[in-house]
Amino acid sequence: MDQAPGNPQGPQDQGHQDARALPTCYRHPDRETGVRCTRCERPICPECMISASVGFQCPECVRAGSGTGHAPSASQPRTLAGGTVTADPRLVTKILIGLNLAVFLVQRSVGDRFTDRFDLIGRAYVPLLGSVEGVAEGQWYRMLTVMFLHGSYIHILFNMLSLWWIGGPLEAALGRARYLALYLVSGLAGSALTYLVAAPNQPSLGASGAIFGLFGATAVLMRRLNYDMRPVIALLVINLIFTFGWSNIAWQAHIGGLVGGVVVGYAMVHAPRERRTLIQYGVCAVVLAAVVVATLVRTAQLT
Repeated sequence: MDQAPGNPQGPQDQGHQDARALPTCYRHPDRETGVRCTRCERPICPECMISASVGFQCPECVRAGSGTGHAPSASQPRTLAGGTVTADPRLVTKILIGLNLAVFLVQRSVGDRFTDRFDLIGRAYVPLLGSVEGVAEGQWYRMLTVMFLHGSYIHILFNMLSLWWIGGPLEAALGRARYLALYLVSGLAGSALTYLVAAPNQPSLGASGAIFGLFGATAVLMRRLNYDMRPVIALLVINLIFTFGWSNIAWQAHIGGLVGGVVVGYAMVHAPRERRTLIQYGVCAVVLAAVVVATLVRTAQLT
C-alpha cells in the first residue's frame, strides 16, 4: 500500500527518531549525554562525572559513599595538618615579614609618637600623646599591633631571620590558614601574659611572642615526625637564655607565646583526621578565650 502524500513519515519511522535521541543529565536537563553513573545508572554530563575505578559516578553516589569514586577536591594533596599544598609554601611568611618591615619603616619615619600609639602598655600617662593610654583604657588593639613593632635594627633583624628560618618550613607543614592562625594566636597569648603580669606602665613591643609560638609548634611537629629534637631544643634554650639574661626583654611575651604555640601546635599535628578541622580551630578558640579572660581580669585590676 502506498503512503498517503500528507503523511510522509509513519509511526515506525517516528519511533526510530525518538530512539536516536540522547537522554539528558539528571542534574542538567538541558544537556544531552550518553554516559550513565555506574552505581545508580542515571545519565550524567561531563561536569557531573566523577572518576571511579570503573567508569564514572554521579556526585550524589560519591557523597553517599556508595562507590569508590572521589570528588576532585579529594585528590588535592594535603599537608600533615590537613592544609592545602600550594605553589608557594612560604607566602604567608613573606607577607608577615613584609608587614613587619613596612611598619618598622613607618616607625623610623614618624618617630616615637607612632610607636607609643600602638605598642603594648597596660595603663600609663604617655607624655608624647598627652593622655593616659593603654589596654585598660579600652585600647585592645594594642595586643595585636604590638606584634608588628620593633625597637631597633638589631631587634627586627633577629626576629625576621627567626621568622624566615622557623616560619617557612612550618608554614609548608601546616598550610597557610593553620599557620596564620598559629602565628596570631601565639602572639596574642604573649600579649595577654605581658598585660597580665608586667608593670602597667612598662611598654613592650616586638614579634617575639608569635615567633616563640612558632618555636613551640616546631618542637611539637618534629616530635610528631620522630626527627632529631636536639637542634630545635638547643635553639630554644639559647633564646630562653637571652630572654632571661638580658634586660629590657619582655619575657612574659616569650613564655606566653611559647605556651600558646605548643598548645595550638599540638592540636594542629595530632588532631584525628575525621574531626581535624573542628579540633584545630576549636583549640585556637579556647586559647583566644583564655586571652580574653586574662585581659578582662587585668583590666578590672587596673580600673
